[in-house]
Amino acid sequence: MRTGIALAILIGTTCTAFAGGGFDIVIPGRAGVPIIINGLDASYAAIEGEWGLGRNEQVQPTIYGGRTIDPVPRVGHYYPSAGHVPGYGRLEIEPPANRKLPQPAESYHQSWSSQSRPLPAQSDVPFYPPPVIVAPQVDLGPHHYRR
Repeated sequence: MRTGIALAILIGTTCTAFAGGGFDIVIPGRAGVPIIINGLDASYAAIEGEWGLGRNEQVQPTIYGGRTIDPVPRVGHYYPSAGHVPGYGRLEIEPPANRKLPQPAESYHQSWSSQSRPLPAQSDVPFYPPPVIVAPQVDLGPHHYRR
C-alpha cells in the first residue's frame, strides 16, 4: 500500500515537470494596448511554444486566435506630405468677390501701466548702512563674573 502511494506521488511530480510545452493565454497589462507578436495582435489569444525569457533559445510560437494588424494605421489623421485629400473636415467655400461686406468693427484700445510703490516719508535707517557696525565695549567689572 505504501509503495503504491509513493509510486503515485512520484508519477504525479514527474508529470508536472514535463508540463512546460502547453499553451498560454495572453492578457494585456493595460487596456487598449495590444500585444504584438510577429505582426499579429495576440491580445486574449492562445499561444503555443512560447517560453519568453525562461529558456535561452528562439522558438517560433504558434498563435491561435490572433488578429493581423495593419502596418500603416488607417486613422483619421491628415498628413499633407502624403499628398492625399482629407476624407472629412471643414468644407471651405470661397465667397464671391462682389458680395456685400459687413460693417467694419468699432475701434477698441486698452492700455496697462505699472509703477513702483512710493517710498516712506522718513525713516531712521539709512538707505546705505555702513558695512561694519562696531558694538560698544561694556566693562561689567570683576564682581560680575563671580559665582
